[in-house]
Amino acid sequence: MTMKTVGLAEAKATLSALIDRVEKGETVLITRHNEPVAEIRPVKAAARGLRPWGLAKGEFVVPDDFNDPLPDDLLDLFDGKGDKDLLS
Repeated sequence: MTMKTVGLAEAKATLSALIDRVEKGETVLITRHNEPVAEIRPVKAAARGLRPWGLAKGEFVVPDDFNDPLPDDLLDLFDGKGDKDLLS
């Protein structure tokens, strides 16, 4: 993988051209005062499409009460009412 290094001012002035390079597979390192501060790289192909079902299978358990209504005191907090000490 190739990497181009550009200063912040050049990156701001040529962002569209840099994105074109990234779309072709190149990574761009952006520096400020010759110190690396950011990297622009291509998005992995899998992240561009729909995520497949079941990626987190077995990673967690949904509690039995997941779809139960929330308590009134908690619902009041969403409306800006109630005891805010309940959050801590």
